[in-house]
Amino acid sequence: MSTRQAGSAPALADQLKDPAFSAYFALRTVFTIAPIVFGLDKFFNLLTYPRHWSVYLAGWIHGLIPLSADQCMYLVGAIEIVAGVLVAVAPRIGAWVVAAWLAGIIIDLVTGPGYYDVALRDFGLLVGALALARLAQGVHSGSVGGSIGGYTARR
Repeated sequence: MSTRQAGSAPALADQLKDPAFSAYFALRTVFTIAPIVFGLDKFFNLLTYPRHWSVYLAGWIHGLIPLSADQCMYLVGAIEIVAGVLVAVAPRIGAWVVAAWLAGIIIDLVTGPGYYDVALRDFGLLVGALALARLAQGVHSGSVGGSIGGYTARR
């Protein structure tokens, strides 16, 4: 028997029983951590060693900005970190930002260095970010994860 009062938010363990909320929670976690890790790595190049992230930058993009390719990647890293934090604190907005960012990365990859395999992977991530955006809207409205045991959480 639950001691929770009507109108109070259900516990996380109860919310995770909702398959849609479980998907939202998993996507929110991944789209918080991954952009932050990838953003930080733009400064350290551990994931791309011995190369640098700048190999992924299309020449035409490099020609548009008054920065070196490495400096551009530092800017990209900072934006990715901000996007990950935004997903953590405001997933309804952050998920759309990540989706738009991934679309930009895909355009870069298919029009520049020709990393089509990475572009295809990023397209899958873009679809995941769009799914997160829609699920976040459902969580915000209370239609996902907010109605457990007859109680509805208002956010």
